[in-house]
Amino acid sequence: MAFHLSSEAQREAFEAKIGYRFKDAVLLSTAFTHCSAVQNGGEGPGHNQRLEFLGDAVLEMCISEHLYLGFPEMPEGRLTKLRAGIVSEGALAAAAGKLSLGAHLVIGRGEELTGGREKPSILADAFEALIGAVYLDGGLNSARRFVLRFLGDQITEAVEAGGIRDFKTELQEAAHRAGLGECSYRTACETGPDHRKEFVVQVLIGDEVRGEGGGQSKKAAEQQAARAALMRLHL
Repeated sequence: MAFHLSSEAQREAFEAKIGYRFKDAVLLSTAFTHCSAVQNGGEGPGHNQRLEFLGDAVLEMCISEHLYLGFPEMPEGRLTKLRAGIVSEGALAAAAGKLSLGAHLVIGRGEELTGGREKPSILADAFEALIGAVYLDGGLNSARRFVLRFLGDQITEAVEAGGIRDFKTELQEAAHRAGLGECSYRTACETGPDHRKEFVVQVLIGDEVRGEGGGQSKKAAEQQAARAALMRLHL
């Protein structure tokens, strides 16, 4: 499958959007290649899971540093809660949405047919992979600038909300105001070993799926699904 930023003009336009110009274009293409596109010996520069692994660590460090320096009186427990809200799957998927990352992804046919370009987990992973690519290409300062530029709103939101928001309650109240009906949740899939489960949960309003989210517990996944629904419905 072709990389969706394969032309120089497309790549330059995207780099202008993110405020960073890559020296190694392969890193950028890898960041946008989902594993479903290169399974079974598929062609291409490789998928983005290793970059996502690196980007996750860089992201946590950048956010931790920013909160530590920016809030010198804040205790460790609250710093941890704030960081968790900022680096959550829903927050990262929202940041990815601002950059239209879904439109640039290279994904397999199966993911394409099941709406992979809009899945919060895939978008969040691509955003972390992009952080990893910026870090490898330009170093920590470049990665830090990128993280703070595109997660600034989430940082402000988390600080104002104390790091904890009840998206499920917000969604139900918003759905009632809009006359959409009751919210319900169902587990779409469950993966991983018992000590490290990953859950994907869908939220339905009436009989229609309105959002999907993931997490290491069903409660966390429900919160992210509710957040995704709030963003999708603009409630």
